[in-house]
Amino acid sequence: MGGVKNMKVICEWCESEKVEFRKESAFWELPDGTRAIEITETPTVVCNNCNIYYQSDEIVKNIEDQLFLVDTKKIGKTIRYEELMVMPRLLKRNYFDF
Repeated sequence: MGGVKNMKVICEWCESEKVEFRKESAFWELPDGTRAIEITETPTVVCNNCNIYYQSDEIVKNIEDQLFLVDTKKIGKTIRYEELMVMPRLLKRNYFDF
């Protein structure tokens, strides 16, 4: 997202080209299922045609991997996306991602 020039981006739902990128809140269930958190300022695709807000597959994978690899007890009810991405990991990578 951002930084890629001359790449046509279309909505994954309605295939419209009327999309923009914003930073919005996303709500995520922790991997252990104990609770959900709000991740603010999350890179988000917004379609101005069908009005859907969603995270790209890459952002979803980044969030899910990071939540799997950090000590989630150190995360409050809300965390900024950038704060989550720089939290120290318990493992270097997700070894269960085949």
